[in-house]
Amino acid sequence: MKSKIAVFLIIGTAALAASYATLRASQDAGKTTWDSVYSTAQAQRGETLFGDKCAKCHGSDGTGGDAPVLVGGDFASDWDGLTMAQLFDRTRQSMPQDNPSSLSREQTADLLAFLLMKNSFPAGSADLPTGAEYLAQIKYVAVKP
Repeated sequence: MKSKIAVFLIIGTAALAASYATLRASQDAGKTTWDSVYSTAQAQRGETLFGDKCAKCHGSDGTGGDAPVLVGGDFASDWDGLTMAQLFDRTRQSMPQDNPSSLSREQTADLLAFLLMKNSFPAGSADLPTGAEYLAQIKYVAVKP
């Protein structure tokens, strides 16, 4: 009888450990920029804002000017593997260069949605969130997996 209980305990413990490992792996994976993390409407709001706040330095199409390029391989390689929270914080704290920290959280999210669209990431039905805890779960992945 003791051996049967021991076997059940071992099997139960192994199953529980496997379930926990699967849960942790799925939590760690989170979302990526390929998971349609912004909406088209949000990107359109961001496009208008980009024209007003960003184009004078980054160029009307984001390909540079007096400031770094925001589209294409150079931009992608700078952010690849980081989280959207990191990109969000950098943008919100340092942009626009002539008036840093003047963008609201909603404006920053709209601008990032526009940049995601310009970098050919797919749009979805929901807006890119503004909360740091949600943005930290979205990884910028430059190349489609």
